[in-house]
Order: sequence, then structure tokens, then C-alpha cells
Amino acid sequence: MKPADFVAVLRGCAPYVHAHNGRVFVIAFGGEAAERADFDQLIYDIALLHSLGVKLVLVHGVRPQIDARLKARGLERRFVDGVRVTDRATLECVKEAAGALRMDIEARLSTSLASSPMGGARIRVASGNWLIARPLGVRNGVDHQFTGEVRRIDVDTIRQVLDQDRIALLSPIGYSPTGEIFNLRAEDVATAAAIALGADKLVFVTPTNPDQWRLAKDAGDAGQLSQAEGERLLADDARLTELDRTYLKAALAATRGGVKRVHLVGHDDGALLRELYTRDGVGLMLYADPDYEATRDATIEDVGGVLALIQPLEQQGILVPRSREQLELDITHFNVIVRDGLVIACAALFPFPQNQMGELACVAVHPDYRRAGRAAALLKRIEAKARQLGLKQLFSLTTHTPHWFIEHGFRKTTVEALPVQKQRIYNYQRNSLVLIKDL
Repeated sequence: MKPADFVAVLRGCAPYVHAHNGRVFVIAFGGEAAERADFDQLIYDIALLHSLGVKLVLVHGVRPQIDARLKARGLERRFVDGVRVTDRATLECVKEAAGALRMDIEARLSTSLASSPMGGARIRVASGNWLIARPLGVRNGVDHQFTGEVRRIDVDTIRQVLDQDRIALLSPIGYSPTGEIFNLRAEDVATAAAIALGADKLVFVTPTNPDQWRLAKDAGDAGQLSQAEGERLLADDARLTELDRTYLKAALAATRGGVKRVHLVGHDDGALLRELYTRDGVGLMLYADPDYEATRDATIEDVGGVLALIQPLEQQGILVPRSREQLELDITHFNVIVRDGLVIACAALFPFPQNQMGELACVAVHPDYRRAGRAAALLKRIEAKARQLGLKQLFSLTTHTPHWFIEHGFRKTTVEALPVQKQRIYNYQRNSLVLIKDL
């Protein structure tokens, strides 16, 4: 990597390092992850998150490990509607598998050899009987016996663990007040823990491929879905596998329970870090946060973001250059789309009330977010504002993109059609095309 590339990457990650520091993340991964050759890399990345100040609650699954023990004993695995039926013999396999994997994870997190990525680390892990469970009972005529569901999370104890700078590790095992042991679904444990703790994020590291969900009609862009889009995807898209639906249901349950952002990432090396420390990530994110991407009036705090957006276009001669001072004076005329704190699109309306006209100016969209209708959305918003002001026409001057304006109802006209004030300052050397639209 070139030095300049390294600096750019580090600067790009910095806002997320700052934003995630001290936050509570619940990270869940299935037993499939532990059987992969690159499981150590996932553990190292989790350790790195901890070193960056994230308060971590880990939830591990254990399905393949249970199945292996059942097979070794000549016992049959039984699932009904995707839920394991746990008889007493199966429960013994569950306890063995969960205990063994929990100790293996603790051992890997304890690695601090200089030859490893965790060289010199001192990571402390804690686990305990923090899951209070109850039996799932009889469902559709089937007694699930020792299969349970989460009844309550010992939030106070887990918070004490996190405040002591420890990683809290949860196995999918729950206990009843009468001393019974129940086999729980790891996805349900992770969701319940995230809701109970008021976690800032819930992350599922899944064996499925989040990329395919982006192909669905309502799957948003760049791997982000609103809660409403996720609900429609779950209800309408027949292409989702049973495993996809399991994770999507868990993610939606978490957002309905108050977790603002739920991430689904694959097992690819570094996927967890890329999802959490880059703007668009590499997986699928469901968000219940209405401010994740918002269209609103610009404020003085947006000046820097608007400048960063329009300056490359000014350098290319697409937009007329504006000084920071001028932009600060004009900022109340701007509308912006802000995504996760970044201004990704802007447009301005300058009214000429005496002529019942308004100028649509400085339409710009970040290169990474074009071809998704954001400029059209800003145009629609500005048209509504113009009508509220009693304006009858919008006009715009452009040198590079007349086709876009024509596609959205503008027509070419002459300089003489502009308000007199605008005619006086028209730059004949620039020779911009004049376009106008009736409202």
C-alpha cells in the first residue's frame, strides 16, 4: 500500500473509531464460524474492536457441534419449523458442545503472543448464568422438551462486566429459576441481549451471503435497508432461503425492540471491520434510525460538507465557484441529503418573488450515491418549496447536464426569459444553457 493510500484509509476510519468508542455492540456468530480455517482471524478482529474501545457482548452458536456429537452417539437430529427438539440425550450433547466451544473461544481471546495479531493484548473474558429461560413448550402439537426461549437477561451483571473492560461471552444455554437447563437459539439470545442492553449495534456474522439480498426489489442501495424495507423483503421475496429468513427475522425483531442498527456480514476475512469502519460497509445493514439518511434544510454546520461535495465539480467547471464566505451567506437557501453524517447531495433555491420565479442552483450528488434518484428527490422538494412561496416557474443554468433537466420537465429558453437581475450578471463567456420549468 502506498503511503498516501494508508493515510486515506486511516482518515476514513477515524470518524468511526471515534463514534464507536465506548459503545455497546452485540456480535453473534454461529458454530459454523468456529469450524472455518480462518476462525482465528475473526477472533483477532473482535479483539481489535475491543482494543478500539468498543464494549463487546459475544454470542456464539453451536449447531454443527451439537450435530457432530449426536452423530457420534448414533442419535437423530430433529427440527420442527427450524427449531431443534431437545430431548434429554440431545441436551447432554448441547451441554458438551457449548461448554467446549465456549472454552475454545476464551482460549483464543487469551492469545497474546508477540507472533500473533494480538501480541501484547490483555483481553479479559467473562461468562455466567446470565440468561434466564423458560421452556418453549408444545408448539403445533410437538413438545420441544428442553428447548427454551429467553425469559430475562441479567443486564446489571453484564453491564458490570463491560464496565470492567471485559468481553461478555454468552452461550446459547439458559437456566430456569428451578435449576433446569434449556437449549436456546443463538439468534434469539443475541437479539434479546441487544434489546435488553440497549445496544448501539447488533452484528450477525452469517454463513449466508448478504449480497443476494441487495438484488431484491426493495433492498435499498449499497446494502442498507430501512426497517420498513426489511419487513417488505421478508414478506414478499421468495428467493430468501430459510437461513436468510432466520437472520432477517432476528434483525427485524431487534430493530422493533429499539436497536437502531443491525448488521449482517459474511465470513470473508476482515468483513467485520470493513462493515463497521467504512461508510457503506460490505454486508447488509437494517436501520431503525430515521436520521441515518435524511433530507432536510441545510444549516451553518453543513457548510463544510457542502463545500467538500461541490468543490470537485467547481474544479471541473460544472458548477460556478463559491467561496466559503458566500456559501455561509447562502446556506439557508440549500437543501441537503445527509447519510450517516456525510452530505451526499445538495441543491439550492434562490427565489425572485417579483418575477414569481426561482433559480434551481448547485445541484450536486456525491459520486458514490448517484443513479439512485437523490437529485430528483431534491428537485421535488425544491418544487414544493417554490410553490409554497407562490413561485410559478423554476429556471436553471447549466453547461454540462441539460439532458437531466429536460428529462425532469425543463425546456430550453433564452437569457431574455430570466429575471432582469439575473440577466445583468449572466456570464456570456461561460455561455450556460438556460432551462425553465412551469410549476
